[in-house]
This record gives sequence, C-alpha cells and structure tokens, in this order.
Amino acid sequence: MSETVVDDIVAVLPPLLQSLEALGFVARYLNPPDFGRVMEAAGQPDDALRAVRPRLEQWPQEFSDIKSALEAASDAALAAFEGLRTVQNGNGDLVSVFRALRYSPRAQEALYALVAKLPPVSEFFVEPSLREDSDLAARLAQPANENTGIFHDHNEPGSRGGFSLYVPEYYTPDRAWPLVMALHGGSGNGRGFLWSWLRDARSGGAILVAPTATGGTWALMGEDTDTPNLARILASVQARWNVDSSRLLLTGMSDGGTFCYVTGLESASPFTHLAPVAATFHPLMAETADAERLRGLPIHIVHGRLDWMFPVQVARQTREVLSAAGADVTYRELDDLSHCYPREMNAPILNWLRGEG
Repeated sequence: MSETVVDDIVAVLPPLLQSLEALGFVARYLNPPDFGRVMEAAGQPDDALRAVRPRLEQWPQEFSDIKSALEAASDAALAAFEGLRTVQNGNGDLVSVFRALRYSPRAQEALYALVAKLPPVSEFFVEPSLREDSDLAARLAQPANENTGIFHDHNEPGSRGGFSLYVPEYYTPDRAWPLVMALHGGSGNGRGFLWSWLRDARSGGAILVAPTATGGTWALMGEDTDTPNLARILASVQARWNVDSSRLLLTGMSDGGTFCYVTGLESASPFTHLAPVAATFHPLMAETADAERLRGLPIHIVHGRLDWMFPVQVARQTREVLSAAGADVTYRELDDLSHCYPREMNAPILNWLRGEG
C-alpha cells in the first residue's frame, strides 16, 4: 500500500469513527426537550471529517475497494450530521432527526466491508469493554470461516418481509450458538436495525437475525402475517447454522418490542427468551396468553423513565402483570433513557440469555 494512501487512511479514519460514535451517542440520548444539549455534548467530529474527505478522491484504482467503502461511510455520516445540524439550527422537527439518524446504519454497513483490512475498523465493531480482550482479538484476526459475516435475504431498502443476518466470523459448526432475533421499531427495517446489535453479537458470539416486518410495522392489529414469517426465517437459519434451541432470544424496540409480546406469548412460539425494549403492553395480552407458556418464561424488560411515547408506568404495570402470571421477569428501568434504543443493554441481555446474569 502506497505511503500516500496510508497517510490518507490515517487522516480519515479517526474523524469517521468519531463521527459514528457521536451519532450513536445522539441516537442513545435523544430526548426532544434535550436535543440541543445532546447535540452540544456530541461535539463536532463531522467538521474534521468534512475537512479530510477530499483526500479520498485521487486514489489509485488498485485501492478502489477501500476507497469506495470509506467514501460511502463518510458521505453517509456527513449526511446524518447535515440533517441533525439543520434541526439544531431551528429548521425541521423530530421526524427530521429520525430521518437523519437513518444514515448511521448505512455508514456502518459500508464501513464493515473493511473489518478484515483495517484493524481500527475491526476494533470499532467490538464492544468497548472487550477491545483489550486478547482472546477475542485473536479469534477476530483469523481468516473468516465459510458461511460467516453479513447476509441479506430479500431485505433491500424499501422491501418488506425479508431479513438481514450476521454470523460471527469465528463461527464453527461443532457447537450450538445462541441466536438473537431483533425486531425493528415502527417504520423501520431489519437491515438498519441489524447495527443496533451487531457489535455485541460479534463480541459475544451470537448469531443475529434482523427481520423486516411484512407490513408498515409489525402485525399488532388485524391479520398476523409476521409470526409465520418469523418462523420461516428462523427455520431457514437453523437449517444452515448450528443454533442452540435452548437460547433463542426474541427482542425488539418499540413496536418490535410490543410484537415480542404478541407473538412470543403464543403457545407455539419457538423462542425461549423475550426481551422487549421501550414497548407497550395491554393486560389482556397476559389474560389471553397460554398459561403454561407464561409459567417460568424468561422475560427481560428494559424501559426508560423519560419515555415520551410509552410512559414508564406501563412498563412497571407490565412487570407486575407478567410476574403475577408466573413469568420469570427481569426488569431494568433506565433513568436517562427516552424512547431510544439503549445499546449498552445488549451485553447484559446476552449474559442473561446465557444464564450468566
């Protein structure tokens, strides 16, 4: 690799990774009344990224794969900040903020293509507390195994009913692996929501499936076309990879979390653990659920005290109702969480799935 290309990578990567971390910070701490303060706390790493972005434009053709990945990731990160800055400057609304944040998973998807070529990129996609773990680093440094990495099955942007999948690069079929099926929020899609969990699945050794609802959101009313689709997706993954049938987690955010209850409380559900996040729940769900299914069912509830869409009192009531019905409920209430996805809870949820916490 030429010295100029190396210098350009060294110049571009730090502000790019810092920009992605800042976007993750905004997504985690977003609360409408505090938006200005959150943006101030996130800083301005996009300024540094914008300044060095032109360095990628004159690279030799032989490095086009690295160049195109860095360009796509940088441009998506800058587009996200452009949308956020517009709202910060008094133009736009909360919908505009959510629309801007959708560029963040696109940037991560583009960047992930470089995990095997650029060690700082690989480290970025490791849970921060495990970045000094030498055993994990050694596993990730090995050549990727066959049938590992990221796959998309009929899950292009705008499509419905498909799924995206991540299998850790160090997967081997000689043991059964836990599986996490993560359901996006309303109007979202699995291809984007995959990145809410990928860092932790990669670090913690879990197969990750992120489906997209068959309709505009999950089948919370009317005909349920999503439950059979999730069963189809799960069966297709189990047919190709060695999945631990005693560690099948169904989790989700907002509408996805609510659908965890809708489908996960059915007597025929294959999922062994449920982990709804920022979800709502109606007591009738417990009354109509199969009593045997509920008895001892591990359910891990995460909710924010600042949630403006589904007030925290709903989650507290849900804990009481499900516990009274015999479920084994773990409840975590986060004081600083609004209606956002708390990515820091993924590792504790994985430990809980394994029976380690």
